[in-house]
Amino acid sequence: MNLFHVLKPGFFTTVQDLGRYGYLGYGVPISGAMDTFSLVAANLLVENNPNDACLEITLIGPELKALADTQIAITGGNLSPKINGETVPMWQTLTIHKGGVISFGKVENGCRSYLSIRGGINTPTILGSKSTYVRGKFGGIEGRWLKAGDVIEGFNVPPIENTYKMPENLVPRFTNDFTVHVILGPQADMFTEKGVETFLSNPYKVTIESDRMGHRLEGPTIEHKRKADIVSDALLPGAIQVPKNGKPIVIMRDAQTTGGYPKIAVATTPDLDRLGQAKPNDTVRFSEITLEDAYKRLFEYRKTLSSLVGKLIKTV
Repeated sequence: MNLFHVLKPGFFTTVQDLGRYGYLGYGVPISGAMDTFSLVAANLLVENNPNDACLEITLIGPELKALADTQIAITGGNLSPKINGETVPMWQTLTIHKGGVISFGKVENGCRSYLSIRGGINTPTILGSKSTYVRGKFGGIEGRWLKAGDVIEGFNVPPIENTYKMPENLVPRFTNDFTVHVILGPQADMFTEKGVETFLSNPYKVTIESDRMGHRLEGPTIEHKRKADIVSDALLPGAIQVPKNGKPIVIMRDAQTTGGYPKIAVATTPDLDRLGQAKPNDTVRFSEITLEDAYKRLFEYRKTLSSLVGKLIKTV
């Protein structure tokens, strides 16, 4: 069922779900939404499954013409969404009628919005996921970002009877300053005490070279003890590599599966998701926590996600 015609593609708009698991041993990244919380919320607001595919919209949004009546929700960073030129609220169920046009404007906060469509987006499932991995040229729509003229297909499902909005206390507040809690290691011993202190006590700026693969940061140089490389080993989203130039790289969702730079620390899952909303020139600060505290934060985060559907407020 054809649901939307792409009039303008935006800067970098891709189809994403929660990711592609179980294939790292074959060199296939996890991919999936940079901001898991926002994608799950967008799906629940239209009574989709949490893992249904959505559009991940980066900085400059697309322009989409509805080919049928449907329901949508827009979450994540505020890119000033509109329907037929009129500003619409985020974090709640919206109805768009055939012929209506969704567009976006100025970035108010964050970096990425998530647009869910009632029933989900109908693209091929590849290795258990619909997520687009652009470097590998698979997933989503022909393994690429949207282009003008694309048709977004959905499923022929009935509209939901109830509509919802997210409670205000659960809507994330994105600023230009991100605190990322980290556990030191696995190669923290390859850095001097001064290097570790530098990493933990200074702000870093997200550079324009950042993307879904990794956030390259600019700031004070982190000092290695001797060499700045290792025998390549496993690499996962959240790892923080420090190459020879001493500038950290936070590995994100499209991470390569191995890497040869020492990893000074690993970011916690909740903070990595929030970091998916960081844009160039935003500030990142690192704060060390214990492994026990990291588990507690992960437990609370997963508990929030799993109970989210019961906390939505019915508006109709």
